[in-house]
Amino acid sequence: MKPFMIYLLALGVFLTATSELIVSGILYAIADDLHISLALAGQLITAYSLAFAIGTPFLVSLTSRINRKKVLLGSLLLFIVGSLASYASSHVWLLMGSRIILGISSGVYLVAAMGTAAKLVPPDKLGRAIGTIVLGFSSAMVLGVPLGITITNMLNWQSIFLLLALLTLLVAFVLAKLLPDVEGDAAVPFHQQFKVLGSVVILSALFLTFFRESGNSVLFTYITPFIQDIFHIKPSSISLMMLVFGLFGAIGSKLGGYAIDRFGPSRVITLSTLIHIGVFALLPLLSGKSLIGLMLISIMVLSMFAAGPAVQSYFIQRAPGSSNLILSLNTSVVHFGLAAGAGAGGFMLNTTSTLQYHPWLGGVVLALGLAAGLISFAASKRALLPQST
Repeated sequence: MKPFMIYLLALGVFLTATSELIVSGILYAIADDLHISLALAGQLITAYSLAFAIGTPFLVSLTSRINRKKVLLGSLLLFIVGSLASYASSHVWLLMGSRIILGISSGVYLVAAMGTAAKLVPPDKLGRAIGTIVLGFSSAMVLGVPLGITITNMLNWQSIFLLLALLTLLVAFVLAKLLPDVEGDAAVPFHQQFKVLGSVVILSALFLTFFRESGNSVLFTYITPFIQDIFHIKPSSISLMMLVFGLFGAIGSKLGGYAIDRFGPSRVITLSTLIHIGVFALLPLLSGKSLIGLMLISIMVLSMFAAGPAVQSYFIQRAPGSSNLILSLNTSVVHFGLAAGAGAGGFMLNTTSTLQYHPWLGGVVLALGLAAGLISFAASKRALLPQST
């Protein structure tokens, strides 16, 4: 039953991640339908990310003692409300509001899902459990984004969110019936958050997360137009390309989970980030060379998703007594990073009128993240993080 429940939790992550990722795949459609610029459409991702980043730690802290099952179901019901609001949106500002609801509900669900998974499995299988949860995210690229693009082409982009609402309702029903009760963490007051942030291990690792996600977002917010403009890929082929990327992401999530349990999260993070930086350095030099460019992006996606569960596992291992708090802080920083990267990418696009050099900016930011990660890894070897009580 436990493996089934982990995959069911991952299915919920798949749906919430689809609501986040799909916008980057249908930016042109949204911009055209709402009569707004591509740069403004990109800020729908910024709105989602800021809501995720600001709302998640507060709600997770407030619900830390509540049974995880209730938190999971409550967040999914709120997600359904946000999805229906997106479906009804005919103006950019209403859509922005729905993105805020989706961001907050997705953040709480993701943290609760990872915390629940960590409590359902023994410590030696933590990496694989977290890898499965992250697999839900990469699966959104495999199926969610391509299907979303197809639905947009067949019907309209609003229909995607109606389908998400219906499927999420089904997942919530199954969770309500089958998920056992899982206790929450001990209450963690807000001043405890500042105590955790005082740790060099945690603080530098949060900077790793921020710079890593910022660097990714500089390019991935605009990945669809980047592929079309730089590699001259036809719009009709974008769904296939996203499917290929998603498959590599899914493989990366599973490989990352196994590698974490065998080699440790710090080694997985270091190697994957080096690969990521290398690909970013090469992409602007490959304009028009679609085969090589797309192959490199696929490898980069694999490494990126291998690092995802490694980062989450690293935080859980550093402070197992406050896993929900740490994960909420980390996911909050993730979306601050995504928002910063999307904003920087939009500014660079307006300034240069090209997407060609976005990977170089992203690579520089990723290098800063790797430096922060190495500081955290070194500090974690010198001292153990005091556990929260």
